[in-house]
Amino acid sequence: MGNYKNKYRPSSARAQWWDYSWAASYFITICTKEREHFFGEISNGKMQLSHVGVIADICWNEIKNHAKNIELGKYVIMPNHVHGILILKGNDMLGNSGPKDIDPVDPVETRHALSLRDLPNQQNQDLTKKSIGQQRFQNQGKNTISSIVGGYKSAVTKHCNRLEFGFAWQSKFHDHIIRDEAEFHKISIYIENNPANWKDDKFYD
Repeated sequence: MGNYKNKYRPSSARAQWWDYSWAASYFITICTKEREHFFGEISNGKMQLSHVGVIADICWNEIKNHAKNIELGKYVIMPNHVHGILILKGNDMLGNSGPKDIDPVDPVETRHALSLRDLPNQQNQDLTKKSIGQQRFQNQGKNTISSIVGGYKSAVTKHCNRLEFGFAWQSKFHDHIIRDEAEFHKISIYIENNPANWKDDKFYD
């Protein structure tokens, strides 16, 4: 897994100061239940998709047709998980504005990379107000990373059930807010090379 070992956040432990509808690039990992190899196997460094894997692949490509203001970066269907980059852009035009001091044009740049010193001083905040994370817990909203990934997982499950293929997801997914263009490139290369490096993957049994 290289530099990406142990650097995911489960969806229940996301940044409380971040709104996951904001324009940004997100590295997403979704695992199958108990990491079972539903999607196929790696042979000679290449992924050989099963019928379920084909469904997972098709549904990932369909995300852009069912969500607004989204582009798909690199992605890969692995035997027991999916890696992919989701690029949200233009949500600010819908009123979901993010931090005011960061350029909203390029979602790969530092708009989504607030350093700790840039965060609001929580001691000066009104503690009676709900944080972004608390509001998200009550209502995940439309065109957020949670709603998009949830829709994807539901679509794969629905089609597998319809065709009577045994399949189940792990209940949560992992996300990582991509910090800058260099990290975007590094993660893209990692995703592309994932099948060839399968035996070194943390999800390899």
